[in-house]
Amino acid sequence: MSLNVANCSRCGKVYVKNNYGMCPNCIKSLEAEYEKCLQFLRENRTCTIQELSDATGVDINQIVKFIRQGRISIKNNPNMTYDCDICGAPIRSNNICDNCRTRLVKDFDHLHEDEERKKIREEQQQRNAAFKIRDRLEDRQNK
Repeated sequence: MSLNVANCSRCGKVYVKNNYGMCPNCIKSLEAEYEKCLQFLRENRTCTIQELSDATGVDINQIVKFIRQGRISIKNNPNMTYDCDICGAPIRSNNICDNCRTRLVKDFDHLHEDEERKKIREEQQQRNAAFKIRDRLEDRQNK
């Protein structure tokens, strides 16, 4: 029989498991941070993410989580951006910028092409090995 408890991902305290992965106190704290962010954004539509963090005391990483979860919309906040996970360029949606996405797609395509070339090369080596074996057998039979 297993206990239905876990450690809170935020504070480490033991709590009864739930969908949030956090204890009730941390859930309340997180919701309070969310409400602070929403209130500030309603009153300051031109703020940056740094200004939002400074004014509310909410960590930038948590604000980015709210945005990525769709809980905070930055559609009406023209100066609100966060960093691309790869290069750090300012972005307004997704996890990576268009340049990094394009580079990843190209890298993947090149990787796929390299795999295809390797497969073809291995097939050619197998055919060449088969021809060498056949040639040796023919040489033995001719002697």
